[in-house]
Amino acid sequence: MSELATGEPVIGAYSHEQALNILAASDARSLKACAEQVLTGLGDVTVLNNRTGLVMLPFEDTVKGTAFHLGEVLVAEAHIRLAVSGIEGFGAVTGRDLEQAMAMAVIDAAIAIGHDSGPILAFIEAEDARQQQADRERLRKVEATRVQMETF
Repeated sequence: MSELATGEPVIGAYSHEQALNILAASDARSLKACAEQVLTGLGDVTVLNNRTGLVMLPFEDTVKGTAFHLGEVLVAEAHIRLAVSGIEGFGAVTGRDLEQAMAMAVIDAAIAIGHDSGPILAFIEAEDARQQQADRERLRKVEATRVQMETF
């Protein structure tokens, strides 16, 4: 792990924000397995928060460029602190899977302290590739439904 000039942690070619975005959208089972692998070397972990709740989903009007709230989304969130270093980790995922949010928080804390980044980086790279492929497939399906209309 290295840091950007701003001090933001980086894992591989990913910024902290990119890594968290990938983790939040990752497969729950795979994320939990990765966290279990990483957790063994982190020492004691204090859970500061572990809950579900509703958050407003912000969206931007593409015509006017103004922000508005599209609606509410159920999320599970977890906030932890590593006893040895005091480093905190945070995880938030859509839905009510508190274990998935906790797994994300564990990996976030592990990234922050540079703990055994090999398995974490491999997981993030694999999930990034899987998510990009799923996006391409979804866009291909949407494109197949596009209808060209003539205008008079």
